[in-house]
Order: sequence, then structure tokens, then C-alpha cells
Amino acid sequence: MDRARQQQLLLLLPICLALAFSLTAVVSSHWCEGIRRVVKPLCRDQPGGQHCIHFKQDNSSDGRMGNDSQAVLYIWELGDDKFIQRGFHVGLWQSCEESLSGEDEKCRSFQSVVPAEEQGVLWLSIGGEVLDIVLILASAILLGSRVSCCSLGFDWLRVDALVAIFMVLAGLLGMVAHMMYTTIFQITVNLGPEDWKPQTWDYGWSYCLAWGSFALCLAVSVAAMSRFTAARLEFTEQQWAQNGSQPSQHSLPEPEASESIWKTGAAPRLAGHAFRNVSGHLPPGATGKVSIC
Repeated sequence: MDRARQQQLLLLLPICLALAFSLTAVVSSHWCEGIRRVVKPLCRDQPGGQHCIHFKQDNSSDGRMGNDSQAVLYIWELGDDKFIQRGFHVGLWQSCEESLSGEDEKCRSFQSVVPAEEQGVLWLSIGGEVLDIVLILASAILLGSRVSCCSLGFDWLRVDALVAIFMVLAGLLGMVAHMMYTTIFQITVNLGPEDWKPQTWDYGWSYCLAWGSFALCLAVSVAAMSRFTAARLEFTEQQWAQNGSQPSQHSLPEPEASESIWKTGAAPRLAGHAFRNVSGHLPPGATGKVSIC
């Protein structure tokens, strides 16, 4: 029992780890990370600032600084100097990017930048991720109850089978959801709004956690099914031994006896042979006896 419980605890550990990975990936916003190239704002409120465009405004005819749209602006930054690179990261729920000061972030809903015709696929991806978490949580509860209870029987073996089924379903659902999100993000990069499109991007640590959860789900499923198969065979053998219905070697002829029969050419004597004289039933003139058994 101690050894079996230790094996169950070792199997419960990766399930809890997969659950933690999935939860962290779903609530975080670092599935994809990259850099956006944005135009610097004018240095109206930040005179002498480093992250804004310096300009000089021509005076009006009356000697005062003109504020209308016809005023001439002399901008000194040209080419790439007019742009600034800001880091951004995106998750299932929101997209965040650095502010000009670099101290805080400005976030908005990721659904607001996804093309309208692709938002249904995004919700399917989110639904797959949530169902993945539910299946992993159900597997953890089932295996935890298996560890805490000490009763034996085939009913508890079914728990191992359910854990294997739930974990493989969770892994497959997670894989499909991850691939759907990847497709949605790439479509948004190409067809999304111009004020959001990244210049360069790559997958973040949340994306790696999500695929790590997928790998753990499949590994636990294989291990649980192997344990179920081995325990089922052992339980069946114990049932045969207790009921005396285990197939024995008496149902088959022994090899030594068979070899001796073939060598001597004599048939074995069987108990209950009955010989009967049927000569009285033979036709007239026929001789001989027929013995039957």
C-alpha cells in the first residue's frame, strides 16, 4: 500500500504542475512579445524631452506665437529619428505596451484589435483553454480521492482509467486551442489596426507554459494508462487465484505422456471400457465378433 500510494502521489505531482502552468498561461498576457515602432509625439508638454519631436513654430504677423493650423512647424528630426521603439506583450485577454516614460504600461482588450470575422475563433480558443483547465482539475480531484482512500477494488481502477482519459482529452484540447490562438495572432498582425501592428515579435513565456502543460498532460495520461493496465491484470490474477478458476495444466496432455504414446504405439487405457458381443445379430454364415466400446 505504501508503494502504491507513493506511485499515486508521484502521478499527482505532474497533474498539479500542469494545472498551475495552464492557469498561469490563461491569466497572463505574455503569449507573444515584441517591439512596436511608433511616431514620437511633439514636444509641446515636454520641452527638451528625449522621446518627443523637437520643433520650432513660426511667429505670426502680429509678433505672437500662432496656435492655428496654418502655423509653420520646423521639425529637426528626420528619418528614423522621428520614431521610437516600444515593447509590447499580448495574451488571451489584453494587449499591453510600454508608455513613453517607460514607467507604466497602457493596456487594451485584445479582442478590440482582432478582425471582426476572426473573433469567433478567438472565443473558441479561450473556451478550449478553459475546458482544458476543467479537465485537469477533475483529474487532480479524482486522483486525490484515490490517494486519500484506502479501499481496494476494481472501482478504484476505473478512477485511473478516467484520469488517463481526462488528461489525454485535456492535452488534445490544449493543443488545438494553442494552435488556434497562434493563427489568430498572425492574422491580427497582418490585418489588424495600424496603431497596433508590431515590427518584430516572438512567443513569450506564457506560450511556453501552455505547451509545457500539454506535454505534462500526455505524459500523465500514458503513465496512468500503464498503471491501470498493470493493476487490472494483477487484480484479475488475484481473482482467479481466490476462486480457483485459474486455468491449469490438467486440461492439456502432458508432453511426456504424449511422447511415450507415440513411441510405443499403444493407446492409453481408459476407465469404463465396455465390450459387447454382437455375434448374435450377425447374418447367417457370417463369422467373427465385433467389439465396441
